[in-house]
Amino acid sequence: MNNKFNYRKKVLFVLPTLTAGGAQRVISFVAQNIDNKKFESTLLIIGSKKDAAYKIEKTPVIYLDKDRVLNAIPALFLFLLKHRPHIVLSSISHLNTIMGIMSLFFLKTKFIIREASVVSFMSKFGSKHKNSNKLHSFLPHLSYKFINIIVCQSRDMADDFMNIYKINKNKIVIINNPITQNYPVKKETNSNTGITRYITVGRLSKEKGHKRILRILSKLKFPFHYTIIGDGPYKEEVFAAIDKYNLNEKITYIPFTSEVSKYIALNDYFLQGSYVEGFPNTALESCLVGTPVIAFNVPGGTKEIITHKENGYLAESEEYFLKCLTSSSTFIPTKISESVKFKFSKNKIIDQYETLFSKITP
Repeated sequence: MNNKFNYRKKVLFVLPTLTAGGAQRVISFVAQNIDNKKFESTLLIIGSKKDAAYKIEKTPVIYLDKDRVLNAIPALFLFLLKHRPHIVLSSISHLNTIMGIMSLFFLKTKFIIREASVVSFMSKFGSKHKNSNKLHSFLPHLSYKFINIIVCQSRDMADDFMNIYKINKNKIVIINNPITQNYPVKKETNSNTGITRYITVGRLSKEKGHKRILRILSKLKFPFHYTIIGDGPYKEEVFAAIDKYNLNEKITYIPFTSEVSKYIALNDYFLQGSYVEGFPNTALESCLVGTPVIAFNVPGGTKEIITHKENGYLAESEEYFLKCLTSSSTFIPTKISESVKFKFSKNKIIDQYETLFSKITP
């Protein structure tokens, strides 16, 4: 090995899977883009390569081929024992909990977890099994006390995390999600067909608020079309709402596409109905291509992306959301894109992670 690499700090990034998802995209992106002259990056995946939705080319990837995080504990422990990384960064709550407990056995390793949601609000949309919730609540409270640093994606997330887990604020670091790919900015904001086009991209789950978007759209008095991209456990309820509001002829449904930015650019507005958001990557992507976002002002990172009337609207109620849909305001795609380009740029966010890694280890 070249001598200039001998001093590199070993950073292990751990994820349950590499399936399509915000945490997977961001963590794999950071793992591949930190300075390889300063850091030796490795990506460790609990699941299997066959499930991977992301192509990793710039850092080694190791798959444990386990179907559950719980089943991977022995293999994960042995991996840490063998490789002794200087830093371990994990994401997704159940894995973070395990890493907190495991940190007790590796006192020379610094453990960082990346929180992916505003926990207290997301819990309202989670399991209804009380015993399960009590167990899931107890374990993080215990294990997170042993974690060195918690990375939160937004100020709301950080405040919520400190409030729930009583973590010292000195352990909390706020790092927004980066722009992981540059997309061309569209040239036009409005359709020439006389039909206003709306789009939502995201998992079909209760907290994403698809049903309230459909309810609001049903009140529009002008021609429109609404594209929904995504899949998930709430699919039947979403389609039942489409039937209820007689919107079948106005809806295009796409379960999955690798061309999200292309579809967003073809629409006039990106609609976000979420009741809570960790850090909405698709809203950021929409701004990047120049499509304004209409979203509810909810806990999470939405308001750190959307500046009211600059790159979209933040609605406090369904009535105001409807008013935004009928607004005659004109947004300029290039200005929308510029509003997020530097703030969430690759260089800026990667630099924040590198600064954290350098600071946490001698």
